[in-house]
Amino acid sequence: MLAIVGGTVLTPGEELPGATVLIEGKQIRAVGTQVEVPPGAEVIDATGKYVLPGFIDAHCHTGIFPDGVGLRESDGNEMTDPITPHLRAIDAIHPEDMAFADLRKWGVTTINTGPGSANVVGGQTAVVKTRGRTVEEMLVLAPAAMKMALGENPKRVYGEQKKFPSTRMGNAGLLREWLTKAQNYLAKKEHAEKKGEPFEVDLRLEALSRVLTGELPAHIHCHRADDIMTALRIAEEFGIKKLVLIHATEGYKVADLLAERGVPCVVGPILFSRTKYELRGMNPQNPALLSRAGVKVAIQTDQRSAVKYILFDAALAVREGMDEGEALKAITSYPAEILGISDRVGSLVPGKDADLVVLAAHPFDVARSRVELVLIEGEAVYRGP
Repeated sequence: MLAIVGGTVLTPGEELPGATVLIEGKQIRAVGTQVEVPPGAEVIDATGKYVLPGFIDAHCHTGIFPDGVGLRESDGNEMTDPITPHLRAIDAIHPEDMAFADLRKWGVTTINTGPGSANVVGGQTAVVKTRGRTVEEMLVLAPAAMKMALGENPKRVYGEQKKFPSTRMGNAGLLREWLTKAQNYLAKKEHAEKKGEPFEVDLRLEALSRVLTGELPAHIHCHRADDIMTALRIAEEFGIKKLVLIHATEGYKVADLLAERGVPCVVGPILFSRTKYELRGMNPQNPALLSRAGVKVAIQTDQRSAVKYILFDAALAVREGMDEGEALKAITSYPAEILGISDRVGSLVPGKDADLVVLAAHPFDVARSRVELVLIEGEAVYRGP
């Protein structure tokens, strides 16, 4: 039994000064100001400190684009075919990626990692904890989502190869073509099952069809407002219910439409520059404007080891007008909800995984909020100096 006592607990739905978090094994047993510490429990004094859920990044490429080794060793983009729904992140994640240790030191305990955005359909992502000897030990959920992409990246990658697609029209047309194939595949599969006839499984269409049945969310990479609207249009055409927009850099331009449709956005990175044309509309107020419009916002970093700076991104969102409580949820409970793992992580609630962070100061006091302790499933994976 482990008790973290005396700190200000941000659940993040509540702020509980002088509270106790009681941990038994891998799970949280109790949280509150009236929790009794059992005799013999190990006690950690967090007086004057802040206790939070472990941070969650809902979109990154850690373990697939390994840190510190260069692009030659990267496995994140299969740039030989623009439609690769059968690819799985779990077959490429390298648990010994140096970035995982960095993430633990900065309080990031769970990530959704997967293919890059070179392909119109890149493959299946995976949610993992940031510690473990094998992918199986790290795994929370796989597949977690189907990564798709609109905009400059696919058209640039295949345009340079003199292949299709090389335009935004091509991106959208190719996605429609394969979603239609997946529809036809499902119909043929259903017919064969009803007739008791043999049916040949197609790995690409089997994976992609799960987006149409609602088993797998579509995570669509898009920056510009017109690409966002293309994603909404295609989702509506094919009845895709579980749609999540990744980046949504110009989401603030159509925030009311996103809120109306109930489409969550995994926004960021905020600490970034305008490295290409479609990023000209970058606005650090984007998370705040989306949130105020009623969009569920998760903040992400996108990068490899840069995931460790997710708290800075959230603090910047607060500086640019985002409500503090919403910004904290954007790196804890909201990504957990968007990823479908809120039964395990994202908040300090009895029965959930004991993934938590102890900070020296308020999380958005970035000059002083040094990480002092990180637990993953009740195990101390980092202790500050």
